[in-house]
Amino acid sequence: ARAVPPPPALSSLSDVQQRLGDCKRCGLCQERTHLVFGEGSKAARLFFVGEGPGADEDQLGQPFVGAAGQLLNKIIEAMGYRRADVYIANIVKCRPPANRTPKPEEVASCLPFLRAQIDLIQPRVVVALGLTAAKALTQKESTMANLRGRFASVFWNPELPLMATYHPAYLLRNPEAKKIVWEDMKQVKTRLDLLH
Repeated sequence: ARAVPPPPALSSLSDVQQRLGDCKRCGLCQERTHLVFGEGSKAARLFFVGEGPGADEDQLGQPFVGAAGQLLNKIIEAMGYRRADVYIANIVKCRPPANRTPKPEEVASCLPFLRAQIDLIQPRVVVALGLTAAKALTQKESTMANLRGRFASVFWNPELPLMATYHPAYLLRNPEAKKIVWEDMKQVKTRLDLLH
């Protein structure tokens, strides 16, 4: 696992956004329209992390606003929350060309900022949407079949539970997997209810 440096001492999400600035730390900046920082409640108990912005997100500068985002909204509502109650971000903050998987060096450039966001919000549970997010947040090479269905933890904080599950974009292509994701989200909901 590559060492990801801890974030600099930043005291608010706007500090993180300011430090990120008009980011040119990796090549993804060259084709982006908007940097997609993340959005949601600063007091979120549940933090969703996807892979990276797609075309809709790049245009609007917001995470999960396309078809996969509409499905994520339905999942959040089915859990008894509103989108405004949770926080949503991605492993990388700029759209990879043609929606390809982010490269290790792109992930390494962005991860300290995501880590700072998670540490500032202090959620009770993190949900990794898709294998790229799961591998980045656990720093483990694995398959989704091996990761999902049980809690792991984020690599820098063994106290912070992480549930890996399939990305909503995968569910759009494989609707039969919705049942599997719902099983995972029921575990998340139970954990959050116990942590009240």
